[in-house]
Amino acid sequence: MTLETVARRGLVLLGCGKMGSALLEGWLTQGLPPAAVWVLEPHPSDWLKGLVARGLHLNADLPADPAIVLVAVKPQMMAEALPRLAGFGNGGTLFLSIAAGTPIAFYERVLGGATPVIRAMPNTPAAVGRGITAITGNARAGAGDLDLAEALLSAVGQTVRLAGEHQMDAVTAVSGSGPAYVFHLIETLAAAGVAEGLPADMAMTLAKATVAGAGELALRATDDPAQLRVNVTSPGGTTAAALAVLMDAETGFPALLRRAVHAAAERGRDLAR
Repeated sequence: MTLETVARRGLVLLGCGKMGSALLEGWLTQGLPPAAVWVLEPHPSDWLKGLVARGLHLNADLPADPAIVLVAVKPQMMAEALPRLAGFGNGGTLFLSIAAGTPIAFYERVLGGATPVIRAMPNTPAAVGRGITAITGNARAGAGDLDLAEALLSAVGQTVRLAGEHQMDAVTAVSGSGPAYVFHLIETLAAAGVAEGLPADMAMTLAKATVAGAGELALRATDDPAQLRVNVTSPGGTTAAALAVLMDAETGFPALLRRAVHAAAERGRDLAR
């Protein structure tokens, strides 16, 4: 299946909150005609309402045989929202879900076991086109379906393919929840700067720019992050003094992040049960 097929048969977007809106904006920027998109959203934004004038179908009758349904509702709304689309199951419509904590087996129960389903986990930097999304599909989702999912999700950043759904909870814990860890790092780094005598606004500016710049450097550099860390650490210097605390095997980042990521992964497994 190709993007041309999507434009011809139509795309249904179930839920258009922050992530759904980011994806929709990316697709339109890439050239998908608004008239090829049907959005089901009980609380549409003014931006979304404005797209109706350009041909987008908002809470309207759905196409008879859409190429793809992208599920972007919150997990707690899934049991109510998904069954209305069950008529598209067991056919040629691909279901692509970005809903956290909802396993492929749930979609197969509601839609039918012959339904091609791809589960994806994006993250919030998608809002600025810098997200990363992991995908995995069921046995009915073929290579062309995965290619299409990657093409659509690339509108908001990078994509990776998993070996199987068993890796999804780990992905959720690392990249799905990961932005919150980074935001908290910014908060605490700025607070530490204030404790050392900096004005709060200056400390926050320094912390934001440092994290953003270091992340960009890590993406662009040919060296891995471990080498980049070594490059900025002079023996006996200020960075070395700080890293002695942060890299402590029992109280530093290694142990703390292992516990944090494990807690997130375990919670994901609980939600999927």
